[in-house]
Amino acid sequence: MIELPKDVRQQAVASIERYFLQNMEEKIGNVAAGGLLGFFLEEIAPAIYNQAVRDVQERLRLRVEEIDLEVHEDEFAYWKKFDKGGKRR
Repeated sequence: MIELPKDVRQQAVASIERYFLQNMEEKIGNVAAGGLLGFFLEEIAPAIYNQAVRDVQERLRLRVEEIDLEVHEDEFAYWKKFDKGGKRR
């Protein structure tokens, strides 16, 4: 189960309480809001977490594929600089 730090959990519970008051026109208690948050964390949060992991994996995969463009160095380039501009002794 995904755990939240105490202060984040308190803010989430307060947010749920406010949501119910403003959108459901019904007051929900602190314990009920905490229980609802627990349900969301156990039932729904893993799906969101897993999608976030997949998104990060995809972004990292794309970055790894591009790394050769960012750090590529031409091989055996010493003589090429002389061949382009004429001969040097």
